[in-house]
Amino acid sequence: MTPFPHLPPYPTVRLLPKADARAIRHGFPWVFANEMVLDRRTKKLAPGSLAILEDAERRPMAVVTVNPESKIAARVLDRDPEAVIDGDWIAEKLIRALRHREALFDAPFYRLVHAEADGLPGVVIDRFGDIAVLQPNAAWADAGAETIADALLAATGIRRVVLNGSGRARGLEGLGEELRMLRGDAPEAPVEVPMNGAVYMADLMGGQKTGLFYDQRPNHAFAAGLAKDARVLDVFSHVGGFGLAALAQGAASALAVDGSAPALDLARKGAEASGVADRFETRQGDAFDTLAALDKEGRRFEVVVCDPPAFAPSKSALEPGLRAYERIARLAAPLVEEGGYLVLCSCSHAADLSKFRAASARGIGKAGRKGAICYTGFAGADHPVLPQLAEGGYLKALVFRL
Repeated sequence: MTPFPHLPPYPTVRLLPKADARAIRHGFPWVFANEMVLDRRTKKLAPGSLAILEDAERRPMAVVTVNPESKIAARVLDRDPEAVIDGDWIAEKLIRALRHREALFDAPFYRLVHAEADGLPGVVIDRFGDIAVLQPNAAWADAGAETIADALLAATGIRRVVLNGSGRARGLEGLGEELRMLRGDAPEAPVEVPMNGAVYMADLMGGQKTGLFYDQRPNHAFAAGLAKDARVLDVFSHVGGFGLAALAQGAASALAVDGSAPALDLARKGAEASGVADRFETRQGDAFDTLAALDKEGRRFEVVVCDPPAFAPSKSALEPGLRAYERIARLAAPLVEEGGYLVLCSCSHAADLSKFRAASARGIGKAGRKGAICYTGFAGADHPVLPQLAEGGYLKALVFRL
């Protein structure tokens, strides 16, 4: 892989005549492999190389990062073809991202960088106080991880940086998995994260993704507002997301269901740190099986939440994924008391809001229930979305009153 940063002059890559150059000029951040001239010279560029993108008439358009081995052959870094991509350039992006988060939150716990929407394609950074977890999901960011870490320390006050190289996106870029400290010592215990009045435990070195899902913060808050004095069921709970937020707002009880014993252990520790352990219960098991078992046991709840992993992470998985969302709704609906609330979530890129909503409604109907949608939620404001890149708006949350 090409060392980063490497300085101008950058090589050139060119769009095919059929490619829509206007889309790039108007803000679309990607060039797909079937839109770019992939001659022998271009194919020899190392994944993560920097280049000048030209249109079919050889007019310079932008500085891009190139990966000839990926379906996304180029990602726009800067629309100024004269730009120099180095540590100072990265620091400027980080400072701009930081100003937005500091305007939103009074504590340093949030998604600091959300990839293309923050001007750093393929880069995800979650902040946990003075620790940042970096996910370099594009070849240029993987090659530049050390430079990004230095810029984080210089620009943000962060002192420790974890590199979490895992996930489907890295595989699509031809990158392997790794987990290591880039700067500072590894945290010896889970990090306490205050959010929505509760305390969550984030395992930054062994948990899912970066250790915590910040994207659901506003949806946690909305559902918690419905849960005062309520019995709450939180399925696919991870470290207690919806359940702990509900208890912090006065829920009578919360049952967290997840297949991961370590996640449930962190959820219990979060309940203890939040002072709500006496109202918190966990059950480990398959979500589908557990929903069916709870129905047989006659358990009923005023608020039921199902926040599964992505059932439809790609277009090829869309139809089976939609059937899975329908099945979840069908199994969960009978557990909701009359007049209660069913919260259904999807983080699938391939299942847009209308398809997810239709699948959820079918499942509720097949359970013999009916209800109106009283809330539609998305990821929080620390997860901005480029209007040209619909894939960024992956998270959907629907609240039905049954």
